[in-house]
Amino acid sequence: MPAFSIKHATVEDIPLIIKIQEQTWEPTYREILTKEQIDFMFEKIYSADSLKKQFTEEQHHFLILLNDGIPEGFSSVSADEPETFKLHKIYVLPSTQGTGAGKFLLAATEDYVKETGGKKLLLNVNRYNKAKGFYEKMGFVTIGEKDIPIGPYWMNDYILEKELS
Repeated sequence: MPAFSIKHATVEDIPLIIKIQEQTWEPTYREILTKEQIDFMFEKIYSADSLKKQFTEEQHHFLILLNDGIPEGFSSVSADEPETFKLHKIYVLPSTQGTGAGKFLLAATEDYVKETGGKKLLLNVNRYNKAKGFYEKMGFVTIGEKDIPIGPYWMNDYILEKELS
């Protein structure tokens, strides 16, 4: 039986976030994106310098999911506008998926947002990412679509939102 808990991350946790991401990014996107696009985006979003900027300049708040004290996932959010937050990232290790870890991490992320004054949570999910069904089960609804250029590539996303009570 998993024993999940949450750690609020600091800049010192960047190597840990990168380690988790290295184990989740490729399995998550290999059927949706080319290897070149995966590698490009990984470097752009998950390099140590990029993560440090997300922590310090962009004011992203990272939560690390622990399972019996072992890091197995993370999320990040930031204030988007008054009372609205953006969920930028949420990943759990492939070996942890299906154990309730994602639900626990998302609930903890929503709790953090509510504690800091948020009433709505937005996220983007790739149109071909099967995680969309998970978000819908967790109460998110699709409110639009957006095509986002990232370098020479495009992210073709749905925009989802959830009212937090």
